Amino acid sequence: MAHWTHALGVGPFFHFAEARVTEFVFRGEPCDARIAVAFANSGPLQIELIQTLDGAASSYREFLSRHEAGLQHVAYWTESFEEACSRAQSAGHDVLQSGRSGGDPRGRHAYFDSPEHHGPLVEISEVAGAKGAFFSHVARVAAEWDGSEPVRQMGIAGDGAVPQ
Repeated sequence: MAHWTHALGVGPFFHFAEARVTEFVFRGEPCDARIAVAFANSGPLQIELIQTLDGAASSYREFLSRHEAGLQHVAYWTESFEEACSRAQSAGHDVLQSGRSGGDPRGRHAYFDSPEHHGPLVEISEVAGAKGAFFSHVARVAAEWDGSEPVRQMGIAGDGAVPQ
């Protein structure tokens, strides 16, 4: 977060010390990985920083085993989650990891992998409900940010810590 705020002027970051993911599945198996996340916007681009908090298997841990850091995924936001996932699977992409952000019933996400694509994973992220409202809030605050309070601690995602 310090690099993004100080070197690049991106912020503020909304930091969740722990981001609960429910119905978390990695490579077809239930996943109990714990992560921290931070969100900020630079114009219309959202920056999501993810930190693993344990050694449990996940797409994040798998990425870190191959790379020290870097761009792990790019996200496609949609309110038509099933339709977008169906299109991705019809195009030959496999679900690598999925879950619900913060337990939000309309906050589903899925990371897709493809043997033909060697770049970052593609995430399809449902942005309806509380998750969509939070992402809109982050963008609004970033557009008016004066450089003060570059990191805003949010507690644990899924415990009502998301501003509406």
